[in-house]
Amino acid sequence: MHEKIEVATQMIEKSGWIAPLFFILLHLIRPFLFIPVLITCMIGGYLFGLGYGSIFSIIGLGITSALFYWLLKIFPSMEQKLLTIKVKLLGKNRELSNSQLMIMRMIPFIHFHIVSLYVYESTQNYQQYIFRSFLFILPPAIIFTAFGDIIHQMPLYSAIALTLLLLISFLFSRKKQVVIKWNDFFTS
Repeated sequence: MHEKIEVATQMIEKSGWIAPLFFILLHLIRPFLFIPVLITCMIGGYLFGLGYGSIFSIIGLGITSALFYWLLKIFPSMEQKLLTIKVKLLGKNRELSNSQLMIMRMIPFIHFHIVSLYVYESTQNYQQYIFRSFLFILPPAIIFTAFGDIIHQMPLYSAIALTLLLLISFLFSRKKQVVIKWNDFFTS
């Protein structure tokens, strides 16, 4: 098995700019194939190392976020479907803090575009959306790529402990108030 991995690594090194391009394209088609961001970034860390893998993941996730913004503008029905999922997942009147959104991005089983929807709803224009998306992309891209870089050394119990730590920090970093709008409280 180790020999096959070395052969694959040598092929990637010889491919030049084609391997990074295919990796960035993998980030673009990842949502349609239901591949988690965690897996894609870990592959980048495994194949390209922490530095280049993080850069390629940030580029791929950034392009994915930019495309998501324009898809919501072009297809409003897509936004409504995602809003339904968001309400089922977190409730109707839940506002999340920036730290919660960042932690949510790093939880493997939370869909990438649910966080993108929160960012979309909380920004006024495309520039704000791209800036905030970039901020929320950095931690998972770097951390997941680092996991891929050291995957052969990390035992399973460490990965489980990290996931639990992220869930606990998500719960403790929440906003302490819930805003219920007048019309929602007094429905007819």
